[in-house]
Amino acid sequence: MKLSDLKPCEGSKKKRKRVGRGTGSGHGTTATYGNKGQRSTSGGTKGKGFEGGQMPLTRRIPKRGFRNPFRREYALIKIGDLEAFKGKETVSIQDFLEAGFVSNIKDGVKLLSDGDINFPIKVTVHKASAKAIEKIKAKGGDVEVLI
Repeated sequence: MKLSDLKPCEGSKKKRKRVGRGTGSGHGTTATYGNKGQRSTSGGTKGKGFEGGQMPLTRRIPKRGFRNPFRREYALIKIGDLEAFKGKETVSIQDFLEAGFVSNIKDGVKLLSDGDINFPIKVTVHKASAKAIEKIKAKGGDVEVLI
């Protein structure tokens, strides 16, 4: 027996049905899609969310308010969190990532005024509240706002 003598078993390989190749093939004209009806023409499927003519769920549920597509979401840092950097002179966004205060920067890092501080420090963030800047400057520190 040689490799060239090998053949598949009788009846194990079926011939592929070739549709839409003329009337002589037996599967021409309608190409096995039938004569009429939704599925017989091209594009004959309903869209995602179609419920058989019933009012779709997305249209039945009431909509409220406005979703701003340009909304910016910031990772928040509180002044109380700066206690972890007491020995440092300056703190940057990279320091917040390494310390674990921020895991995802999102659209930037914002400094909020929650908590107290009792040492001077220079903080670099994307945004800061007016009260947070006031608290840090009162202790002799500084806030550098990026962007």
